Amino acid sequence: MTTLTHQLDRTIVIGAPPAAVFKYFTDSARWAAWWGAGSTIDPRPGGRVFVKYPGGVEVSGEVVEIAPPSRIVFTYGFNSGTPIGPGESLVTIELQKVAQGTRLQLSHAFAEQDVRDEHIQGWRYQLSVFANVVADEVHAKAADLVDGWFDAWAETDAATRAERLAAVASPRVQMHDRFSCIDGADELTLQIGASQRFMPGFRLTRSGDPRHCQGVVLADWTAAGPDGQLRAKGTNVFTLGAEGLIESVTGFWG
Repeated sequence: MTTLTHQLDRTIVIGAPPAAVFKYFTDSARWAAWWGAGSTIDPRPGGRVFVKYPGGVEVSGEVVEIAPPSRIVFTYGFNSGTPIGPGESLVTIELQKVAQGTRLQLSHAFAEQDVRDEHIQGWRYQLSVFANVVADEVHAKAADLVDGWFDAWAETDAATRAERLAAVASPRVQMHDRFSCIDGADELTLQIGASQRFMPGFRLTRSGDPRHCQGVVLADWTAAGPDGQLRAKGTNVFTLGAEGLIESVTGFWG
């Protein structure tokens, strides 16, 4: 390989554990979900790396090094030979566990500066796509979390309520709305109990499908009184943690 003296570096944080992120380097179906249908990867030294972009452009290379769940190195080049041919550049991706999930550090080495510069925006875009694809899988059950949250608000037994919250929310969960400024699941359990005392028989229900992007979920809701009549509506913003539980909720009424 030609000496690769020009390097492109980029770092992002993905809200998922390193093991969940690394699956996309060892499974062709996930690799294709990131790069495009027909893309494949053979996750072993010497294994083929193939990318078929949605527009039909093809890239190929081979795995140089792989160390789950933290590091993969592979060559990269265009089958057309332009601007670089197969094997004419080197991609290194390293994953590190952080509080927010996984820090991904990418280095792409090239022989020529102008070719490197051509790839800057491409990697900015592709890593953004990657973060979304991983988050969509990790939070595939976001609707179930939202429904579990609203079910907990209807639970009158304190012990059962605490169990239901534990199934969907972090012990550190925060809740903020016009009537709440709460830190921690224990305080939240008491807050819900108080709301039931002063508004007996009220029930929150999700309205429509939730909208999710990289661990943030928007879910509309309605509140019905004990007579079943609509009394209020609004939208909650849920922040989900890397392990898939609710970390915070901000509620907007009206």
